[in-house]
Formats: sequence, structure tokens, C-alpha cells
Amino acid sequence: MTQMFVNLPVTDLERAKAFYTALGFTINPKFTDHNAACVVVEDGHHYLMILVREFFQTFTDVPIGDPRTGPTVAVAFFLDSREEVDGVAERGLAAGGSEPKEAADYGFMYQRQLLDPDGNFLELGWMDPVAAEQGPDAHVGQQD
Repeated sequence: MTQMFVNLPVTDLERAKAFYTALGFTINPKFTDHNAACVVVEDGHHYLMILVREFFQTFTDVPIGDPRTGPTVAVAFFLDSREEVDGVAERGLAAGGSEPKEAADYGFMYQRQLLDPDGNFLELGWMDPVAAEQGPDAHVGQQD
């Protein structure tokens, strides 16, 4: 797989762009207009397409869900450290996001949940590199 795009419906494109750039992502202006914006997560590989709900609806005959009333998708971003997870979460909160529950610390993995201003569900996480490579039990073995 050479690229991945995750499409998210939003009610206010400018507000959504401000939120996602506050998290540290950038906007690709070549693929951005009044209906949609291309949020660059990892240059050349991973993107979010934030689309106004009316435009998003043109891609399907099935009614789109409302993430404010129930999760429609969870997008997980794993970062290089717990501190980076906390920093991104705090920037997201300052940019209009909300945190539906407290951080979860599993020892080998740390996660925070963040809702964007439209209610789209994001998970921010860090995983111990040994656990990521060998599984959670390897982290437990390091603790002995």
C-alpha cells in the first residue's frame, strides 16, 4: 500500500482545518477547496480528507452517521513518546476538541482519546518499542 486516506465529514471546514493544523498536521493546498481539505499526516503516505458533510454525502447513497451521537470511526495516531501524546492532546483541547475519558496507561502502551469539534473520534497513543516489535508480554519481561 503506497498511500492511505481517511475521509471524515465536518460541519465547518475552516474550524476543522484550524483544529488539525493545531495538532501539528499541515494542509495540502493542491487538494483543498471550499468542499474539502487534504490534511497531511505523514508526507507522501497518510492523509485525512476532511469534507463538508454535504460533499461527503455525494460519495454514498447511505446516510452518513453523526459522530456527536455515536462513534462512526476511530482514527489512531501513534507517536514517539508519552510526552508527545500529551502535547498533541493538549493542543487539540486548546483548539476546540474534547476528551471523552481520562488517559489510559497500560504500562507498555499509553493512550488518550480526543474528539475533534465535529465529534470525530481520534486516539493518540504511544507504545513501548519492544512491545510494538515483540508483543505486550515482552514489555512485562523488561520489568522483571
